[in-house]
Amino acid sequence: MGQGDDTTAQRLRLLELEFLVPGGNGPGDGRSATRTTSPALVNLGILDHMNRAVAEVVEHVQAENPQARPYSGGAAGIYTWMHENDTAPERQDVREALIYRQGLEHAIAAGNTKVIRPHRCPACRTYGLFWREQAGHAACVNRHCVDEHGLSRTWSLERLAQQHIADRKLRAVGTT
Repeated sequence: MGQGDDTTAQRLRLLELEFLVPGGNGPGDGRSATRTTSPALVNLGILDHMNRAVAEVVEHVQAENPQARPYSGGAAGIYTWMHENDTAPERQDVREALIYRQGLEHAIAAGNTKVIRPHRCPACRTYGLFWREQAGHAACVNRHCVDEHGLSRTWSLERLAQQHIADRKLRAVGTT
């Protein structure tokens, strides 16, 4: 299992501990003075996020390996299960990009948008991307890196993950 898998699993465990355990101190779990019903004991948005992440991995593995054993573990064990059941070497980059993207999503769901900053812009290759919450994309800060409308280029987490995996492969063979 790669280092990105460990980081992604740790981020998922952190989400579970901070946002799903009663008494967790994640955002949005404060009380309102006008509330007339009891608050949920867990952050339902985070629970939905985690369920979507696990379902996406299960769906990916089952599409690649119909003979994969069913998944029945906790959320953070999903990436170990993925590596045990989706072993096609020719699909390794797709698998690693999915894991890395989910790691970014987990960090952003926990409120850590700084995970975007260390990535290079896929177009101009400068550092300094930032997260645009409303758009749900990373944007380049380079004023010369604009689209056909003169707006800052934006990038999906999927694109950043694909670029990260490609860059990592290039570094591994020593060509950067």
